[in-house]
Amino acid sequence: MSETRAANQDIRPMRVLLLNLMPNKIETETQILRLLGNTPLQVDIDLLRIHDKASKHTSVDHMNAFYRDFEQVRHNNYDGLIITGAPLGQIDFAEVSYWQHIQQIIDWSQSHVTSTLFLCWAAHAGLYHLYGLERTILPVKRSGVFLHQRVNQHFPLLRGFDDEFYAPHSRFAEMDIKQIHEHPDLTVLASSDEAGAYLVLSRDNRNLFVTGHPEYNKVTLNDEYQRDVELGLAPQLPQNYYKNDDPNAAAIARWHSHGSLLISNWLNYYVYQLTPYDLSDLSATTPWESNP
Repeated sequence: MSETRAANQDIRPMRVLLLNLMPNKIETETQILRLLGNTPLQVDIDLLRIHDKASKHTSVDHMNAFYRDFEQVRHNNYDGLIITGAPLGQIDFAEVSYWQHIQQIIDWSQSHVTSTLFLCWAAHAGLYHLYGLERTILPVKRSGVFLHQRVNQHFPLLRGFDDEFYAPHSRFAEMDIKQIHEHPDLTVLASSDEAGAYLVLSRDNRNLFVTGHPEYNKVTLNDEYQRDVELGLAPQLPQNYYKNDDPNAAAIARWHSHGSLLISNWLNYYVYQLTPYDLSDLSATTPWESNP
């Protein structure tokens, strides 16, 4: 930020909308709110649900007290939107019961939100809906903590990143990184030899696609693994996660610093420094900065 802009900037809380698609709403919202809270920027959060059907894992009282329906927020503008993953990796998008609602919210975000962050399943859904990219269903679930490399270094999102870093994945599908590289409106910022594209940014900086789970806490992959074992699904062991690959040993968390930096950089460089002070000025014609 230039000295002149820094000396004359107007400051207000960032307004961020969180569309939580995960079954355990409280666990996911806590993980993401902790990352958003690890920044000097003040952030006001609205929690959004995709429908008003009862949640199997979250109380009705919690949902009614803290979550809004889309009709309650559709006339608002937001600085940022985060769309979480969902346990829908093996289902065709068109077969998802709320697919039309997801499409509606994604389309709405392009004129009512400065920057949208798509996580895991939402990243695949966004790349498909906005850019027509197809995903491939994997024969075995991609679960574990994988080494990633910076593909493009000269982007604000990657400031402070090491050349290599770890991030967790937990998904049944994968995007073809070659198709992403070939798309003129998309840029791969980080990828993994094992897990494929990880950070994908739209040329106008409005959409950030993260195919993993930087928000996961230390035990989340273990909880998912133990759940699948109890269900008799015979899951493979999460890769590069347990010490000595022993599920009875302690898990090793080596992505928390990266996850915190990723969210902080997104909120700073792609939300705070691009959003208008008066959110009523936000529109589809707002001049977003473009990638090189």
